[in-house]
Amino acid sequence: MASGRSTKARWVRGLLAGAAVLLGIVAAQAQTPVRFSLDWRWEGPAAPFAVALDKGYFAAEGLDVTIDPASGSREPISRVASGTYDAALGDVNSLVRFRDENPGKDIKAVMMVYDRPPFAIIGRKSRGITKEVSSLQGKTFGAPAGDGAFAQWPIFKAVNTIDDSSMKFENVGFPVREPMLAQGEVDAVFGFAMSSYINLKSRGVPADDIVVLLMSDYGVDLYGNVIIVSEKFAKENPEAVKGLLRAIMKGVQDTVKDPESAVDAVIKRNDVAKKDVELERLKMVLEQNILTPFVKENGFGGIDKVRFAKALDQIGLAFTYKEKPTVESVFTEEFLPAADQRKVN
Repeated sequence: MASGRSTKARWVRGLLAGAAVLLGIVAAQAQTPVRFSLDWRWEGPAAPFAVALDKGYFAAEGLDVTIDPASGSREPISRVASGTYDAALGDVNSLVRFRDENPGKDIKAVMMVYDRPPFAIIGRKSRGITKEVSSLQGKTFGAPAGDGAFAQWPIFKAVNTIDDSSMKFENVGFPVREPMLAQGEVDAVFGFAMSSYINLKSRGVPADDIVVLLMSDYGVDLYGNVIIVSEKFAKENPEAVKGLLRAIMKGVQDTVKDPESAVDAVIKRNDVAKKDVELERLKMVLEQNILTPFVKENGFGGIDKVRFAKALDQIGLAFTYKEKPTVESVFTEEFLPAADQRKVN
């Protein structure tokens, strides 16, 4: 009798174990694969995405997300347009231009990440650069052709009535941009504030010798990086897009609450990164680009439609539209979490 009960117990345990394996297989099969592109390397500002991965926020939404670095905020747009990636973090201003140049590629912006763009001109006081726009006259600039900040120079120039005939712009690679400025080969560079400022400091340039002119302080009323998705992916997987944004939202909220822990998730993905450097970079982004007065009042991820319309006008100062877009044709709020789920303060 005892032997019979033992055999039955083993049979039940085996059945339960088999069911668990089967459920695990079904659950794994139910995960929607999402290939996501960052705008840059695994550095401090990428912390919300690393946190969402490590804490299982994507998996909890039924998503199997793979995140890859990129070489600039414009590259992710072409990645999504080609179908190689389903979603990405990229520059919304470059997205507007890309959509106009490629009307068949309907890529949507679905969540604003940088309410205030990090576009900046970063120079050195010892090279004659000050906070005054007039100090830029006659200077030499390191200006990577693919840089999102340099792409806004025509707008900066127009709204500040600058004659740049006395200025020299050298097309330099991203890896040598800050080294050239540190060595005095150029007077200033175009770049994202948190990247160039922190990189210069790490190269030994004294903080009081670094001058950052944030374009948004000089009349450039643009937005910055945004989450984009391909039209095909959004149409076929609308719930996956909503889940993706919910997971990113949780990653942002956790990062805001505890930046120091959040940056650890980045460090383990970047062998050469230093925690103190990336933490400073992350805090700089949170303060300057993410936790703006608008976001604190209205929540993360949305836009001010009047301001966005003005941004479209400013893009037109440097770019001739084939057909000027509407706000709604570029940005949609249909996938965003509810407003009460997007509070960050």
